[in-house]
Order: sequence, then C-alpha cells, then structure tokens
Amino acid sequence: MKIVVLGGGLMGVTAAWYLAGDGHEVTVVERHAAPASETSFANAGLVAPGHALTWASPRAPKILLKSLFRDDQALRLKLRADPRMWAWCLRFLRNCNPERARINTVRKLRLCVYSQQALRALVEETGIAYDGIRKGLLYVYRDGAALERGIANMKILRDHGQRMETLDAAGVARAEPAFAASRSRIAGGLYCPDDESGDAHKFTLALAERARAERGVAFSFATTATGFDVSGDRVERVVTDKGALAADGVVLALGSYSPIVGRKLGLKLPVYPVKGYSATVPIDGRNGAPEIGGVDEENLVAWCRMGERLRLTATAEFSGYETTHRPGDFAAMLGAARDLFPQGGDYDRPSYWACLRPMTPEGTPIFGRGRQRNVWINTGQGHMGWTMACGSGRITADLVAGRTPEVDTAGMIYGHA
Repeated sequence: MKIVVLGGGLMGVTAAWYLAGDGHEVTVVERHAAPASETSFANAGLVAPGHALTWASPRAPKILLKSLFRDDQALRLKLRADPRMWAWCLRFLRNCNPERARINTVRKLRLCVYSQQALRALVEETGIAYDGIRKGLLYVYRDGAALERGIANMKILRDHGQRMETLDAAGVARAEPAFAASRSRIAGGLYCPDDESGDAHKFTLALAERARAERGVAFSFATTATGFDVSGDRVERVVTDKGALAADGVVLALGSYSPIVGRKLGLKLPVYPVKGYSATVPIDGRNGAPEIGGVDEENLVAWCRMGERLRLTATAEFSGYETTHRPGDFAAMLGAARDLFPQGGDYDRPSYWACLRPMTPEGTPIFGRGRQRNVWINTGQGHMGWTMACGSGRITADLVAGRTPEVDTAGMIYGHA
C-alpha cells in the first residue's frame, strides 16, 4: 500500500521504518525541515520502564491545585479559557484513584518493556549509534522519608517484573562514582539495572536516513498537511501546502498536534500538550559527569549523559500550545544538577529547549483505526515517548497489516476503554 505517515518525529520515523519493512510504499510528511525537530529534539534521553508510574495518581490533584498558587512545582497547571484543557483535566482527575492508577501503570509498564526490547532489536539489526548507555538508571531521593515513599510507590513495578535494587547513599555512589561529591546530600535511591539512556534526536536522524536509503521511505520536509480528500469511509488523498498525496493508508503521528489534525477526520483524541523544559550543557573535560542517567525524584529533574554533553530536563506544565521560555525557567534544574554533580559540566554555557509532550489522561498512548478504515493512530506517548517509540511503531505496523500485536494493547485502542 501507499502509506502517508503524518509526522517526522520519533513516532513517525519508527512507524515508517516498520511499515516499509512490511513492503509498503511510505511517505513521511513533516512540517519542519528535518526529522525530530520538535518533541524529539532535546528530550530527557531516558529509556525507563522503571519510571512507568502514571501521572494520574491520588497525589496528583493536590500537586496541581498547589501549582495554581506557586510556581515552584514540578507539575504545573496554568488554567486557560480552553474547553479542551478543562475536558482533559476532568478526565485526568477521574483517573486519579488507586485502582485506575494501578491499571494505567501496569499498562504503561507492559508497553515500555516491549518497546525497549524492540529498540534493542532494531539497534542490533542496524548498528545505529545514538550515545546509548546500557548501565541502568538511578532514581535518587534527598531524604529518608522520601526514599521510603519511593520504595512503596515503585512496588507495583517490582510486583510486575521490573528489577530494582534499593541503595543507601554509599550504594548510589558505588553505582555511579559521580555521586561521591554529593553523597551527603542524598539518602539513597532505587537502581533499575535494565533501564538505559541515549539521544533520541540522534537516533531518529540515523533511522530516517536508513529508512530512506535501505527501505525507500520518502520524506517530504517543510510540508504541512492541511486537509484530506475523503470518499465514503476512506481517505483517498492527503492535502498539503505543496500538493496532494495519494494514500491507501494514513498514519497520524503528529504528537500534540494529532488532535488538531485529527478533528479534520472527525476524531476526538483525548491528547493535550504538556510543556517540558530541557538544558544541555557541555561536559568540557570535567571529570565529575555521571555516566548513568536518572532522576532526582524530589525535584523531578532528570539527567542523562550523551557523549560529551549532559542533558537535564524538568517540569511538566499544562499551559496550552506555547513553547516560549526564558533563562529563569531553567534555574531550578541547573541548580539541582550543580548540587548533585558540581563537576558535571560547564553550567554557565547551557543550551535551552522547550517542547510539547502529547499526554493522555491515562498516560498510555492511542493506537488503532480512526473513523475512516484506512486511517491509523499513533499518538499520546507523552513523557515516555523515547521509551515507547519502537514498540509503538511495531504495533502500528501490525495493526495496518491486520496482525495482532505481540503486546496487550488493552485500553490503548481508539474508541475502546
């Protein structure tokens, strides 16, 4: 089939790779001039099944309420006169009970593990280099009470097969020597030996080139989808600002913009953008940079080494579709990194980035057919996009081919709870 994939980020490129591997003629339409220029450009870099807890938890409403009056919360809500934001928030709140949190977390974990296996298989097949580090990840806590809460919260992941080790401060420093300088400031942490890290942007660029050169995938950059020619229950052409593309099938992989474009096809996708911030600092020869990535759990600041760069990410801000930022937005994450890794990099020379992550209220993505029988959805991976990408691409290719995916997609198929 001739398949048009809308979106040239991590989700679109991985889907295109697997679809072309099934023998389809694939064209990727991307409004930017290159792949992975938005959400996938400077993300946290963590491939982290060990961090698959859903955001919609019993604690979340209190955090969001507090964020209306304080700007120092890691999870921030800036209410707007946007009915779609209000509808999303109400659905999010309905998921903030223990039973829904358990169900959504287990579903997330199952997909994350499957997707990580798909990533490793793809890397073994292609040899793509992306500054990958397979030495586990650390989730550290600043005080003992927080560590105990973290151990309790992570129990659901351990109970469903995720390997975790509880470490005291000395154990954290043994696992990652960069913590020697800040050992007195942490109580301990959880070490997930099966988690890993790497540069999603570098990976996507390399995979896009392999898809073009080896599998004949065509890329139409600087091209915006503006509409569709629909006949009966099928899309016949994708209309763009550079002309129409004939399509036997369409894959919607536009991240936070999927609901906007999806409305042209009668779709009601419960996806809303959550703004995230990242800073990348050069290591510049310093000997105190961590090799193992992880999360400072009390500040919700993630770190990840990417070659001679240290990537820092923080904050989840519900503020609509704007991506503006100022240096002050990054002060907390840079301060936390200096505190943990004083010789981790040149913190006076950061590169700043802000992007939109496509979140569903449940925290799980959306797959399956749209209202037209030749439209398939691949969106809503949220803050776990890098972890879920390869699995999501394989699921999409399976659904297009009429195959049953290898992983349970309960609760992730459009129109089914």
